[in-house]
Amino acid sequence: MRFDAIIFDFDGVIVDSEPGANRVLAAQLTALGLPTTMEEALARYCGHRWSDCVVMIEEQLGRPPPEDFVERLVNDGKAEFLATQPVIDGVHGFVEAQGHRARAIASSNEKDWLDLCLGEIGLAAAFGDHVYSAADLARGKPHPDVYLMVADRLGVAPERALVVEDSVTGVLSGVAAGMQVAGLLAGGHIGDGHADALHEAGAHHVVEDYTALDRLIAELEG
Repeated sequence: MRFDAIIFDFDGVIVDSEPGANRVLAAQLTALGLPTTMEEALARYCGHRWSDCVVMIEEQLGRPPPEDFVERLVNDGKAEFLATQPVIDGVHGFVEAQGHRARAIASSNEKDWLDLCLGEIGLAAAFGDHVYSAADLARGKPHPDVYLMVADRLGVAPERALVVEDSVTGVLSGVAAGMQVAGLLAGGHIGDGHADALHEAGAHHVVEDYTALDRLIAELEG
């Protein structure tokens, strides 16, 4: 088969932001009285929208977090990212090489932040207007809504799209949308057992890095 589009998650797939973001989240949750390690934050919240994370945090705390919790969290996370601008190894070359087919971002992050980050790392032109957020949809990942929206905007059939995801939440979303899903293990947050978790979530393929993903696509398109 041939893919008409490749749809990328953002955090952990384009930028290596998950370790920093979840260190910040773990520290703030611990300060609220909910002791949390970075690894625990990753396991609980990775791939979800902030609005959905807040609901989970409120349930775990037994009370709403402070009104400025998300604002402080986002600002601290942004500061850490902008100071380091970590990108996933090989992403620039891979994205540029896929210019013969549609390319898009489908993220749980806010659209304005995605646009800013893509500009900072030099990939804004590669994706153009096809940068999409689940933040304003009725349902976020693991529901398929954001991926189905992207397929519609690109004008491609879901089964002709390849999704690149790093989280169980994201894999579930892509699979539910009826797309081929490749789990990517290239981020700094990937630990032991993560490949198995992605397979169990339904990932059709799991690859170590963008070089391996390039080989996989060549094999599938034969």
